[in-house]
Amino acid sequence: MEKGLFAQSFAKYLLGVAIVGLLLFLPAGSLSYWQGWLLMGILFVPMFCAGLVMMAKNPELLRKRLNAREEEKEQRRVVIFSGLLFIAAFVVAGLNWRFDWCVLPDWAVWLAAALFLVCYILYAEVLRENTYLSRTVEVQENQKVIDTGLYGIVRHPMYMATTVLFLAMPFVLASPISFLIMLLYIPLIARRIKNEEKVLEEGLDGYKEYERRVRYRVIPFIW
Repeated sequence: MEKGLFAQSFAKYLLGVAIVGLLLFLPAGSLSYWQGWLLMGILFVPMFCAGLVMMAKNPELLRKRLNAREEEKEQRRVVIFSGLLFIAAFVVAGLNWRFDWCVLPDWAVWLAAALFLVCYILYAEVLRENTYLSRTVEVQENQKVIDTGLYGIVRHPMYMATTVLFLAMPFVLASPISFLIMLLYIPLIARRIKNEEKVLEEGLDGYKEYERRVRYRVIPFIW
């Protein structure tokens, strides 16, 4: 095990847990916000397990996933606006629970949690299929076009999984108001995909042919 990589990944993991916890429970004004604990559980427990698996079987992929520094100016803007969007959605969810503005029933929360976990499984499958899956938009050395599995259905299965996953988060938090905020993520991810495909078309051999074979970017027959 690479001790430096483990320390870096574990530190980022703990920081993520702390930030999300503060964004949810401070606005809620209470630790009794059980929907907040549910989200943290289904988000961070699988994340911890996935990190251990990558550490053991593919540390290079874990290293790529930890690198969030975007070189593309367009992508840096998308990352900043996405971060602000998540902060707003989490804070509003806590306030929504605290002041009982529009809290969803428990059955809707659990249904959203189930959808969230299904998307997490799809996300894990994408990580298994594509070892070039960096968090940043780039063409890596010796990178090849992946066109099997989910990549044979849509060109960006990771964005397919994470978009639905992110849109399910507000429902797990019982906050339809936060869902309206998170809808703004769709034009942001569309902008990211457009720029990413431009980079891949210019730098990755065979990507234009792949685009002709697999027509849909995120949702089959729709997008």
